[in-house]
Amino acid sequence: MHEETSEDTFFRELGSVCAELRQAFARHVGMSPQRVQVLVRLRRDGETSHSDLRQALGIDGASVTRLVKEFEAEGLVSRRLAPADNRYTLAALTPAGERVAADLERAHQAYQERLLSGTTAQQQEIVLDVLRRVHANATEQESR
Repeated sequence: MHEETSEDTFFRELGSVCAELRQAFARHVGMSPQRVQVLVRLRRDGETSHSDLRQALGIDGASVTRLVKEFEAEGLVSRRLAPADNRYTLAALTPAGERVAADLERAHQAYQERLLSGTTAQQQEIVLDVLRRVHANATEQESR
């Protein structure tokens, strides 16, 4: 059994934090991560095709359709066929959905501020610099 290196520790911790953060806010607001993502994406992008939602959120088409239909039944989303190509369904927030998504974004901002409590702007910038360097290195490795 080999001893864990500093690189092992770094990537184990990074992966663990990322996995936890993906789920933590959704648990905080009592909603699945996918539901949160769909509402926030529709608020930011406006009317969007199911296909674009699937691609942007990295979830399968059946899941997008199910989520959008659930939101439609709850009065948060409206759906219509794309006028230019009726093979595509477009989803948009209703006024009620707009309010729910705005509340989610405000709650998310406050949640992020609590998570960063006790860290300085300088510490946050150092972490961002490291993450950007790791990302650049990974991208460079892939292009070789």
